[in-house]
Amino acid sequence: MTKEEMVKKLANRTPSIFGEEQLRKYGILLPIVKKDEDYHILFEVRSKNLKKQPGEICFPGGAVDKTDPNPQYSAIRETSEELGISVSQIDHVYPLDVIVSSFGNRIIYPFVGFLKDNIKFHPNPDEVDHVFTAPINELKRMEPLCYNVQSQIVPEENFPFHLINGGRNYKWHTQTIHEYFYFYKDYCIWGLTANILRHFLNIIDV
Repeated sequence: MTKEEMVKKLANRTPSIFGEEQLRKYGILLPIVKKDEDYHILFEVRSKNLKKQPGEICFPGGAVDKTDPNPQYSAIRETSEELGISVSQIDHVYPLDVIVSSFGNRIIYPFVGFLKDNIKFHPNPDEVDHVFTAPINELKRMEPLCYNVQSQIVPEENFPFHLINGGRNYKWHTQTIHEYFYFYKDYCIWGLTANILRHFLNIIDV
């Protein structure tokens, strides 16, 4: 292969996230609603019958289906399905920063969207136990608690330690994950939802 052939291949490609094709992709929407002349953020409480994270607080959203043209479409579609509203009742949708999971197996595309005034929700009981809202101004005044979680690499039993310097004593890197906790009334908002919430609040507070 010549230099010219290599340059042509390199120059004509668009870079992406390494290993992106192996990541599960999700579109998430942070919904904003007007309530009592103030703007609130809407949260879902997941159905207690779900196998994953039952009863947890989250934003609407879900996996990007193969038939979805992009993650924003997925976020709007899932919001419509979960809240029992029409897609036309969601507008002014804007992207937030993309999140690559700390565990390396998923990529999350969060968005902010405004819901039409005086909207009536009909949550899907298979997915949503109930919804609640919290005023943005009150959330902005909160200082969330922050705790650190350490993740550690554990090689499988037949890992070829003899092929790496240090062998079984190799110093694997540990990773510190910051977990934030917001408290509103009787609700505790944490995990991915708290990270997206904090990111949004930081943007509008600048």
